[in-house]
Amino acid sequence: MKRKLARTFLWKVLLAFLASLAALGLVLLAGYYLAGLILFFNPSSSSFITSLLRWVINNIGSIPVMSVTGVILFLVFFFLFSRSIITYIEEITLGLREIADGRLTHRIPVKSSDELGVVADNINRMAERLKHSIEEERSAVKAKNDLITGVSHDLRTPLTSIIGFLEYMENDRCRDEVEYRYYVNIVYGKSLGLKKLIDDLFEYTRVTSNEIPLQFERLDMNSFLRQLADEFVPVFEQADMTYHIEAGGEPLYIMADSDELVRVYENLFSNTIRYAKEGKQLDIEIASDERDVIVTFRNYGAPISAVDLPHLFERFYRVDKSRSKETGGSGLGLAITKSIVELHGGTIAVFSSKRQTEFVTRFPRVGESGEMRRPAAGAGVDAGSGARLQQTGEARG
Repeated sequence: MKRKLARTFLWKVLLAFLASLAALGLVLLAGYYLAGLILFFNPSSSSFITSLLRWVINNIGSIPVMSVTGVILFLVFFFLFSRSIITYIEEITLGLREIADGRLTHRIPVKSSDELGVVADNINRMAERLKHSIEEERSAVKAKNDLITGVSHDLRTPLTSIIGFLEYMENDRCRDEVEYRYYVNIVYGKSLGLKKLIDDLFEYTRVTSNEIPLQFERLDMNSFLRQLADEFVPVFEQADMTYHIEAGGEPLYIMADSDELVRVYENLFSNTIRYAKEGKQLDIEIASDERDVIVTFRNYGAPISAVDLPHLFERFYRVDKSRSKETGGSGLGLAITKSIVELHGGTIAVFSSKRQTEFVTRFPRVGESGEMRRPAAGAGVDAGSGARLQQTGEARG
């Protein structure tokens, strides 16, 4: 919508100009009639004012006097009527100086809807974006430093052990072949863990830098997850666990890179087996609403504390129980999972109670033709899904 003419800066200046002319005309007209009254009621020039008026009229002339007086009065009136505009321009100038000096929290008050108000609003937006960019840059630097620190710590720990055992073996301190092979097995296991950490780090760097050339195709989540779960049957049997998939008969399609999506659910399967095998069962629920395909991994193992939940998808973050030799991970698996999900336009959240823990992924649903499913007018998400959506941001941290 176009701005009304009366609210423009040009119109306000024109109003100040016209008001100054009007005030000048009134003052000159009043002065002219006042001088005429004085001369009319005191024609004998007995007073000083009458004498002065007659001298000015006879020696200078009324027109030059009124012209000079009119110019001076017009400037005074125009200054008075445009004072608010000038003050606001000065305020904007001072605000720009504050922002230029690095005080990015300073904001210029938006006092009008004309061009000056638009300028002030745009300056405030610019300062906010600049402040946000600087904060993001600082966060990126901090994240890089944290990443280097985390990588250094996680690489150094197994590497120190490997060097120690190799040094022990190099100095022929093993008593017999059995002890030698025992240390070789330890070194081999730690080397595998080191390799996994490096692989996870490479994968995390790859997905967070958006360098993955995703090959999107229409994918039925029902058949995809059933096939992937079948591949984990031996691992479930070894962990003395079972799984159950609850899904409807209707195909639920999303657009995804199947190779990358395998990594997402492999991590969720592995985490369940690693950390929740005491629950003995994994329930996988595949459902949908008008917009999304919703996949829920529900296990019944030890709950995740409320302190750990907001940080679970952060890199190198591990809950206490995952630091043991039996269940120790790189701390990058869920961070990689979250990044891949978001590259697909989806979300992932975690919810935990004393009874169960749920990992919930949501992906935009598409029809059989590959087009996005749009909710009908007035249609909404079911109450349970809405509650989960509200908690997603909290779960991410």
